[in-house]
Amino acid sequence: MAEEKEKKRYEKFLPSIDEESRPFWEATKRHELYVQKCRDCGFVQFHPRAVCTACLSSSVQWLKSSGRGKIYTWSVTNQNPGRGFRDALPYIVAYVDLDEGVKIFANVVDCKPEEVKIGMPVEAAFTDVTPEFTLVNFRPAR
Repeated sequence: MAEEKEKKRYEKFLPSIDEESRPFWEATKRHELYVQKCRDCGFVQFHPRAVCTACLSSSVQWLKSSGRGKIYTWSVTNQNPGRGFRDALPYIVAYVDLDEGVKIFANVVDCKPEEVKIGMPVEAAFTDVTPEFTLVNFRPAR
């Protein structure tokens, strides 16, 4: 039993949670994807920040994303000797252009590398990696 738990331990690096990103990570634990929108100028942004990167207003709000988008660009990683990464080879990383108008960098899962295409419709897929962290990946839209 202890051996089985050891095999499932998440070994990749995890992000740090701060006050700017906490609402994002709390949403991912609920399997929801949020981006930010400026109340003053309407600009939509991702990564979480305390201010709008377009007008510097501190009046940013959280906006629930549909989790849908299209592959903007992608790459297949075939070599990575890092602990936790080498067992996942090959893996796909991509910029996904969300329907809300922002790009998010994430892994593409449930898809063979030869099947990924620029413009391919994708949807958010959440992976609970520890009791504290759920990561956002993307998979081909169903």
